[in-house]
Amino acid sequence: MTAAPVVSSVVPHRAVGRGRVALHGSGFPLDDPSAVSVGDIPARVSFASDRKLIVTIPDEVEGGSAAIRIGGVAVAHLSVGTTWATGLHQVDSPVFDARGNLFVSYSGSRGQDAPVSIFRVTTAGTREPFASGIVNATSMAFGPDDRLYVSSRFEGAVYRMAPDGTPEQVASDLGVACGITFDPDGWMYVGDRSGTIFRVRDGRATAFAALPPSVAAFHLAFSPSGDLYVTGPTLSTYDSIYRIDRQGRVTIVECSMGRPQGIAFGPEGLLYVADALAGSSGLYRQDPDGSFTPVVASGTLIGVAFGPAGEMVVASSETAYRFDGIANP
Repeated sequence: MTAAPVVSSVVPHRAVGRGRVALHGSGFPLDDPSAVSVGDIPARVSFASDRKLIVTIPDEVEGGSAAIRIGGVAVAHLSVGTTWATGLHQVDSPVFDARGNLFVSYSGSRGQDAPVSIFRVTTAGTREPFASGIVNATSMAFGPDDRLYVSSRFEGAVYRMAPDGTPEQVASDLGVACGITFDPDGWMYVGDRSGTIFRVRDGRATAFAALPPSVAAFHLAFSPSGDLYVTGPTLSTYDSIYRIDRQGRVTIVECSMGRPQGIAFGPEGLLYVADALAGSSGLYRQDPDGSFTPVVASGTLIGVAFGPAGEMVVASSETAYRFDGIANP
C-alpha cells in the first residue's frame, strides 16, 4: 500500500487564479500529476518531484479556503482571493477610504475618455460609478483633507475629487503623471514616468528626485519612517525598488524580483510589492531582515492596497481580489 503524500508547507498560502504555489513535503506522486486538484477542480502541475510540486491555481476556484487534493485526499488548504471588482483598467494600485470603500479605475487606452473614470466598490461588494471626465485616470491617493486625488497621465495633471465625484484640477504640467502619494506634512508627490518625481504644494511643482524613465507607470508609497519608495517598469531585464530620503537622495533596495510595480505599506509597517514578471508574478513582503517573502501567488499583478480593517486587495489590470486580513499563518 502506497503511503499518502505529506505536505509540510504551501508557499505562498494565498493565491488567485493562475497563481503558482509550491507544495513541499514527501511522497508526492510522479506517475500521475493529474491527480492534483484545488477546490475539486483539476490543477496543472508544472513541476513534480517526490518532495515538491508546483501547482497553478485554476481560474474557476472561488474565494475563501480551498482544499488542495492529491488523489482525491485533502492534504492542505489555501486561501483564495475573492473577486471584488471586474471590468477595470488599472494602471496603478486601487485605494481604500477610511470607511473601507475601495476606489478602482478604468484608465483606458491613450486619449480614451471612458464613460466612467473611477468606480467605488462598497464594503458590501457593490461597484458603482464615482467619477467621469478624467482622461486616462492613472494613480490615486487620499490626501490629508480626506479627499481623493487622481492623476491623468494624458493631461499631466492631478484632480481633487469632491464627495460627489466632481473633479477639480489642482496641479498641471507634470509630464506623464503617474504615481501619487502624500507625506505626513501634506506635500503631494507625483511621478512623471519620463524620470522626475515632483513635490507639489498649492499647485506648484518642483523636481524632488530623478530616476530612470518608466515604460508604464511609477508607483509611490511612503514608509512609516518617512522615506519615499518608488517602482516603475523599464526596458531592463530586471527592475529596481528605489528608496528616496527626505533630501531627495536615491538608493536601491536589494530585491530578487523582476518587475516590481504596485507598492504599499501594510498595517504592521512592512513593505508589500506586486511583482508582474511572468513566472514569478505575485505579491511579496519585505521582512525585517530585508528578505522578500511571497504572500500571494497570481497571474500578472500590478497593484496592492490595505483597508482600515486590515483587509487586503491585490489587483491585476482588469480585476481586484480581496483577502480579509494578512495575519501570518
